[in-house]
Amino acid sequence: MEALLAHSFDYLSSYEPSKIRKGLRQVEGLLAQICLSKPKPVSDRRSRSPETQPVPKTLSDLRDDPAFREFSKLQESFQWNIAMRLVSCLEHLLGRGSNGTNDMLIVCTLDLIQGALLLHRGSRALFAREIYMNLLLDLLDPINCPAVQSATLLTLVTALLDCPSNTRTFEDLDGLLTVTSLFKQRATSREVKLKLVEFLYFYLMPEALTSAPVSSPPGLQRSPSKLSSTPFSRSAHSAAASAASKTNRDTRTTDEKQALLGRYLNNVEDLVEDLKETAPFGATVY
Repeated sequence: MEALLAHSFDYLSSYEPSKIRKGLRQVEGLLAQICLSKPKPVSDRRSRSPETQPVPKTLSDLRDDPAFREFSKLQESFQWNIAMRLVSCLEHLLGRGSNGTNDMLIVCTLDLIQGALLLHRGSRALFAREIYMNLLLDLLDPINCPAVQSATLLTLVTALLDCPSNTRTFEDLDGLLTVTSLFKQRATSREVKLKLVEFLYFYLMPEALTSAPVSSPPGLQRSPSKLSSTPFSRSAHSAAASAASKTNRDTRTTDEKQALLGRYLNNVEDLVEDLKETAPFGATVY
């Protein structure tokens, strides 16, 4: 797995679109191998030979999968973290301007970032940093094509999922202003506006209290050897409890988010009422 990642990272750091595309395909293939089980033969009436169709693995399958465990272990290191390399590639692509080929590469990169963040929760901590959150907000500029804007909104959802600290960074950088301004633009496509409404529904959901914050991005953590050599004491326990308490205080309710969003958008209460009635995410809104 390390060899495949090394080759794909080399391609992702290239200036040639063809090599970047090859690196993205290699990362996509790796993520697909982790998420999909062995294909099952499916008979096709139009063909004499049976076709094979991959089957998505269940969460229980992933938990017991040696390949997934190896993948997760590698993602904890700075050298092999996929999300960091994809974000660096995205930053490079954003500096090239907007054209058909570059936009396709940006969309593919965003799709893979979504997969990396969903498979490895710790990588979401990258977007607690302003530099990386700003990168996503820059992609919501009206000058970008609808495909890039839609993919960015989905990536933003995965970056904020179960990460209140990331949401606070999003708010501090006027992310709500960016999203609502794009929604109000007449030139914004209908498809993107639907994605924006879906994002606002997601944003307005209350944030669950967590007992443990998301770990720091790879490369900013103390080494496991140093952590294991430190005896567990009451002071260490107090520090952990303090960190968890800070995380819990950092969460916001739907009412608090409604007040923030109301600064930029009218009739937010209608969105909240609709959210309470439909419960699109299967959770109670309070």
